[in-house]
Amino acid sequence: MLAAIAAGIALGHADPSLALKMKPLSDGFVRLIGMLVGVIVFMLVVSGIAGMQDKMRAAKVGGKAILYFEVMTLLSLTCGLLAAHLLQPGIGFHLAPSSATSAPLAVTTVPDTALAAGAGVAGFLFNMIPDTVTAAFMHNNSLQILLLAVLSGVALSRMGERGRSLLQLLEDLLAILFGMISLILKVAPLAAFGAMAFTIGKYGVGSVLPLLHFVAAIYLASLVFILVVLGLIAASAGVNILRLIAFIKTELLLVFFTTSSMAALPGLTEKMEQLGCAKPVVRLVLPTGYTFNLNGSNLYIAMAAMFLAQATGIELSLWQQLSLLAIAMLTSKGATSVTGSSFIALAATLTTFQLIPVTGIVLLLGVERLMKCRSLSNVIGNCVACLVISAWDRALDRDMLRQTLSATKPPVTP
Repeated sequence: MLAAIAAGIALGHADPSLALKMKPLSDGFVRLIGMLVGVIVFMLVVSGIAGMQDKMRAAKVGGKAILYFEVMTLLSLTCGLLAAHLLQPGIGFHLAPSSATSAPLAVTTVPDTALAAGAGVAGFLFNMIPDTVTAAFMHNNSLQILLLAVLSGVALSRMGERGRSLLQLLEDLLAILFGMISLILKVAPLAAFGAMAFTIGKYGVGSVLPLLHFVAAIYLASLVFILVVLGLIAASAGVNILRLIAFIKTELLLVFFTTSSMAALPGLTEKMEQLGCAKPVVRLVLPTGYTFNLNGSNLYIAMAAMFLAQATGIELSLWQQLSLLAIAMLTSKGATSVTGSSFIALAATLTTFQLIPVTGIVLLLGVERLMKCRSLSNVIGNCVACLVISAWDRALDRDMLRQTLSATKPPVTP
């Protein structure tokens, strides 16, 4: 993987025109992963709900998960606003709002709910309902798939003994899908080569230098959020955040080099169960968190919005910033694990907010592929969520947790 990254950088510098032709390598990999996303999330959530024979327990765990996700969404967005004020990444750009180009945004297609958020709460909720059962999977709309999965899981759990055979069939199908993911991951170095070559060949190192302050600010804020905020939350469940990071380092490296957090879902599912989290809790919380608990994406949306306000010289009052926070609580739900969704969720936030020119987000296109900290923070945050909710539900095997983490060497801190 490292050799592929180095080769991509070298090609981008040596022959930019050829490097641009490498983009289909990374896009093809993302499409391969994306074709299985909807089905895997659906089956994991159905399995998690149906695996809880006690229907009240399923409702209780789901309620706790949603409560936790909403608190973490508010917390991560607030941290993003505070980080933007402290680090001020947009100060010094002096970009007039009228000079922001209106060129079309070329980004990866994401679920329609991200854009529908601008229609308000009613429109957002209405768009969670698919026209047909197959439409949700055809459009890869994660919120609609989650709705179908919850309904299917509850229905399957109510079937009692008759549903056990169907549940076992579901587990077998999941094993097949995880096997397909493993095969696809074998070409991950090729995808990493294509992505890096295209980025350097298209934008060049010089073209992204003015935005490196923003990139550095995002990474610093993400690091502090992981070590301090998530560290304290993990400690409440009796987990050292550094040991947890060391335990899932393989999945984190995969996410970093491929920019696809979904690629790590099968491995994370197994590892959370190895840590002593109850299987039904993991299979309900982890895939649901990929839509509702994206701490890194929330941090990015808040910081990026403030960055554009600073870059265009727009002063936002306290009440306007609180309004931005409230709007982002809704629109951030469109920031799924699909590549480019955070960018679209940011556009939806600015469109709804209307005080910051949405066309200014073209400033961020040059460094969009460098924002790997979003996916890393999302993955770590969802692993912490599994541990916390399992502990909250008394479904965490403490002995297995201690035994597993004690054998894991924590990373060396600077």
